Amino acid sequence: MSRPTSITVDLAAIRTNLRTVKKLAPESNILAVVKANAYGHGAVPVAKSIEAYVDKLTVSCVEEATELRQEGISKPIVLLEGVFEASELDWVSANQCEPVIHNEQQLQQLIQADLASPLSVWLKIDTGMHRLGIAPTEVTRFYQALHRSKNVKGVVLLSHFSCADEVSGVSTGLPDALGTPISTPTQSFTQYQGRIFEQSLGALIDANLTDFDLSDLTCSLANSAAILAWPDYHLDWVRPGIMLYGVSPFSHSQANAEQLVPAMNFSSEITALRSLNAGQSVGYGNTWTAQRPSVIATVAVGYGDGYPRSAKSGTPVLVNGQRARLVGRVSMDLITLDVTDIPSVELGSKVILWGDSLSVNEVANWSDTIGYELVTRMPTRVVPTYLNP
Repeated sequence: MSRPTSITVDLAAIRTNLRTVKKLAPESNILAVVKANAYGHGAVPVAKSIEAYVDKLTVSCVEEATELRQEGISKPIVLLEGVFEASELDWVSANQCEPVIHNEQQLQQLIQADLASPLSVWLKIDTGMHRLGIAPTEVTRFYQALHRSKNVKGVVLLSHFSCADEVSGVSTGLPDALGTPISTPTQSFTQYQGRIFEQSLGALIDANLTDFDLSDLTCSLANSAAILAWPDYHLDWVRPGIMLYGVSPFSHSQANAEQLVPAMNFSSEITALRSLNAGQSVGYGNTWTAQRPSVIATVAVGYGDGYPRSAKSGTPVLVNGQRARLVGRVSMDLITLDVTDIPSVELGSKVILWGDSLSVNEVANWSDTIGYELVTRMPTRVVPTYLNP
């Protein structure tokens, strides 16, 4: 018998979540985010499952795009970090990929390249997250340079929200795109970023560039949180990421997020049972000690399988559909649970670590992290099984 730890990914659940995207943003094109191995769910099987239902796919880099192309994925692919060296542009051009331009070096590399065919590109504006993107005051220069290049056949303007998962945050005294303090005394940072984006577009239009038509500017702002909670920012393209996989981007309950269906189910089985007296401890470091006579179940899963070592005693786990709690430290291959109050526990009893009946976000909260990290960092020891391709 093989080790009982398993991961199943229900591709039908991902398609269901995609329908939720379409319901919430019916007028927007869909750029489906399958970077980081589709947030740990498997980029190739996920892309094959949804390719026919989305307009484009997006990954971080050429390496991720190469994997999809080698497996026969033909949908256009956007590279969120653009290219890292000029030599990548030939491959990008030959393989129907679309780089994001977010700095002067990338702009010059593209303009100076000798490409067989021109590219569609995405121009990223830094509206306040301050990771990647050009300053709002540079939008007109970059946009004009791209449109005048023989290597470019179209430009989409985009930015990225930093706090769209916070629907009540307040920022005050922040400057607008041109450095003037915003007169509105209170607004969320998401609204602030939206206003910076709008001002950047306004400056571009006001520049009165006569050599191309700006009447049909194409734009993208909405990540998963904005798709779910900020409909004013859906615009031409939405970029669903974590929500495709049925994980809410919010730390609180949110009505639209409640419609999401988790795609990943992570499970194992009880492989040992023992009785402890009050005062006896379990696991490395003796960090948990029984306060009463207790039944402890050992489960064949650990951080070597993707279960977070940072999970604290008390983290919920389902045993035979009932809540048990993690006790002691997570080790590489095993965890231990207090199942004293759960009847009919035996060797082979099923254990759900997270999935459609236990939110990965709840486990993440007990582990001082977020659901994004838990699903994305799954190692290779447990090979996923795919349902409903």
